[in-house]
Amino acid sequence: MTTSIMANGRAYRVPQAPTMVLTVDGGDPEYFRDALERGQMPRLAAMLTDGGQMRLGASEMPSLTNPNNLSIVTGVSPALHGIPGNYCRLPDGSLQLLNSPEFLRAPSIHSVMHGAGVPCLMVTAKDKLRRLLGHGNVPSVSVEKVHEHSLATDYGIDDIETLVGRPAPGVYDFGASHYAMEIGLAVFRANPHVRLMYVSLTDRVQHAFGPGTPQSDEYLAELDRLLGEYLDEGFVVGITADHGMSAKHGAEGDPNVIYLADHLDRAGIVFDEVVLPITDPYVKHHGALGSFAWVYLPESARARAIDLLSATAGIEEIYGREEAASIFEHPADRIGDLAIVAGAATALGTRSSEHDLTGLHGPLRSHGGRHEQLIPLIVSHPVTGDLKTRFDANTLRSRDVHELVLNHLAQTT
Repeated sequence: MTTSIMANGRAYRVPQAPTMVLTVDGGDPEYFRDALERGQMPRLAAMLTDGGQMRLGASEMPSLTNPNNLSIVTGVSPALHGIPGNYCRLPDGSLQLLNSPEFLRAPSIHSVMHGAGVPCLMVTAKDKLRRLLGHGNVPSVSVEKVHEHSLATDYGIDDIETLVGRPAPGVYDFGASHYAMEIGLAVFRANPHVRLMYVSLTDRVQHAFGPGTPQSDEYLAELDRLLGEYLDEGFVVGITADHGMSAKHGAEGDPNVIYLADHLDRAGIVFDEVVLPITDPYVKHHGALGSFAWVYLPESARARAIDLLSATAGIEEIYGREEAASIFEHPADRIGDLAIVAGAATALGTRSSEHDLTGLHGPLRSHGGRHEQLIPLIVSHPVTGDLKTRFDANTLRSRDVHELVLNHLAQTT
């Protein structure tokens, strides 16, 4: 077997020890800081004491699930892998959920490894990611649709729930993330030759509860216990997040939302469409309200729109298409004429009549903007080599986590 592979212009060492990258959906660094300070995550604390390291990094913008998971597994920006949001408008004017492999423009590290004969596994909580992450015939399974999936061809496993030992919870269940981790452990224990595993969780808890709450403590305690099981099995581990999380509501719990289409209508500004890239099938999490939006409008209306939105409290950044493609490293053909970024406490919507918030788990907590871009970078062994300076300076991105884990840990050099 080859000792390294090239993926998207970068060389990655083939792992000799079982290696797992865990993406904690909505895993704002404050959850980990708070839990460690109060002794809620003893296995993580022990890993850090024994040579592991924890630093900060940045996610891609918008700080959403799909673009960041794809950057993490490809090691490149949305401009190269082609997924700038969960949802976008294509050049033909159609609106599309970006859940299908046909929208990908770069292979994952795992698909290249798999093609080279390295045993890989992708596990997700949300099925919306599974088809993207499994592209290239990478063995993949989601908690949400586990009963429809089989790993028989690669790992001789047809009934995953029987292997785990219990039925899968629903995707909105608090335990869906833990079940994803359990799948990874169960497959490895049945097939110890698995070498590269990616496990992506769901942010059900983070959308409803902040750091330090009893519900968050319970979630993190179980995550910590399962992390300990991976460590006990000899895994090299990297942990990051696709985005952070912020409260988008006032003191009484009322959502703090700027409905952009309503706002532009009231000002008499002609526009074609407002597109919210946070849009996905899981409306109970956020009601399609996040802190990033694209606006499509005639060139003649852009100056007035920029003036209006610049003067609107809660909006922090506005860029034209070319600026946004450069600043955010986006594919220019899949973004709007204007990119709008809101502040930490503000979400963006289309029209108030188009958002049903009755199904939210609680007061609106969401993401998508700069204030949810901060993420943790946690590794089980000391970082060495030419990424160490940037790692210690907190200037890496979540998309660097596979290079860290595969190329720059003391255990792997």
